Formats: sequence, C-alpha cells, structure tokens
Amino acid sequence: MNKVLVLHGPNLNLLGTRQPEIYGHETLEDINNALYEQAALGGWEITCRQSNHEGELIDWIQAARLDGTAAIIINPAAYTHTSVAILDALNAFEGRVIEVHLSNVHKRESFRHRSYVSLRADGVIAGLGSQGYHAALDAVIEASGSS
Repeated sequence: MNKVLVLHGPNLNLLGTRQPEIYGHETLEDINNALYEQAALGGWEITCRQSNHEGELIDWIQAARLDGTAAIIINPAAYTHTSVAILDALNAFEGRVIEVHLSNVHKRESFRHRSYVSLRADGVIAGLGSQGYHAALDAVIEASGSS
C-alpha cells in the first residue's frame, strides 16, 4: 500500500480557535479526519502528525525515509521561514514533498515570503485553506498513477 505522511508544524494544534479570520474555523482534527477518508478512497495509508517541536518533525521525516513512505505533505508553519534543519531532512527524503499553507503567505508579512522548505518541495500550495491539503493529496495520488 502507498503511504503518505502529513506533517503539521507549530501552533496548528490551535486551528479553529487561533486567528480564524486567517486560518479558518476547522480544527486540525477536522482536517485530518477528512484526509484519512480521502486517502482511504484512493487506496493510500496516511499518517497525520503535529508537533510544536522542530526536532520531532525532523525525526518523523527521517523515519519516513526508511518505512516505505512515498510522499510527505508538510505545513511547516513558522518553521517554513527559519528551519534549514527541516530542509536538510527533507533533502534526504527521496519521495515527493508537497508544501501546504492555509493562508496565502505572500499577502502577509514580508518575512513569510521566504520558504526554506520550498527549496525541496515538488509543489507548493498556499491560500486555499484546508482545501490545500486535499489538493496536495490528490497530486500525490495522481502522480503515483493509483487512483
């Protein structure tokens, strides 16, 4: 079975209550549950994880190198703009990487316009809210030839 790992970075555990005018009203659980359903329909095994800790995200990326994971969908949140370490871990991963952002980072503060993760990502989706995760999963499934 094809495997995909969805990683959510810092503060995304607060979705639904944190700045809903930017991030919407859906909770992280809502997003993950919808992704589990979508993956199952496509015949994929999906794991969704969230951490506020950079090292934990890196550990999960490194583990994905060895467990048969075909793709990583990652919303690195604030680490997007700061983490060379996450970039390095993603560079060691041989599968597809799709970067997702709920908000359009290019309409926000200038420091959010720089993404280290984009240097590795095969695709970047920003500004579509939770639909961006679904588009990323569709892209992964379609690229694999299994739908």
